[in-house]
Amino acid sequence: MFSGIVEEMAVVTAIRKYEGNIDFTLRCSFVDELKIDQSIAHNGVCLTVVSIVDGTYTVTAMRETLERSNLGLLKEGDHVNVERSMMMNGRLDGHIVQGHVDETARCIDMQDADGSTYFTFEYEENREMARRGYFTVDKGSVTVNGVSLTVCEPTSNTFKVAIIPYTRENTNFCDMHVGSVVNLEFDILGKYIARLQSL
Repeated sequence: MFSGIVEEMAVVTAIRKYEGNIDFTLRCSFVDELKIDQSIAHNGVCLTVVSIVDGTYTVTAMRETLERSNLGLLKEGDHVNVERSMMMNGRLDGHIVQGHVDETARCIDMQDADGSTYFTFEYEENREMARRGYFTVDKGSVTVNGVSLTVCEPTSNTFKVAIIPYTRENTNFCDMHVGSVVNLEFDILGKYIARLQSL
């Protein structure tokens, strides 16, 4: 369980592909605090630490994860938003994030807003998925590359988010441009409500 409050950007130091899986090795400031089998969100994808060596750690992404997320597009040197799992005795500053990415979206527009930036994202329109709770609502929550954000101006397959300067500088929104592919996790509460209504 995560909150969507990114701790920092890790840097990809090595990538190893095998049997449909990919091992990603990353470096960040809290490597020395990690343990094998610990869960960390990477661009919003929950992955398990499988190795810690020389100030880096390695996680494995399997085929289904690679098909649903942007992790397969990563290259050495890329920035990845990372967040360790939530401690249950703390404040929930973002929203409830599972680390189970639903699909990807593409950035289709960026607009300056007096120092902040409005990003518009477009995802595949799918009525069946929408009936199951995979959609956004105005002022609702969405996770973009692991960042908990508030939705603005949603349509059936697009939405905007407003990124303040701090968030842009301290997450991989700093690398984002029109055409960038991001990971989306829709709000779990909407999925549960949609499921209850279908019973």
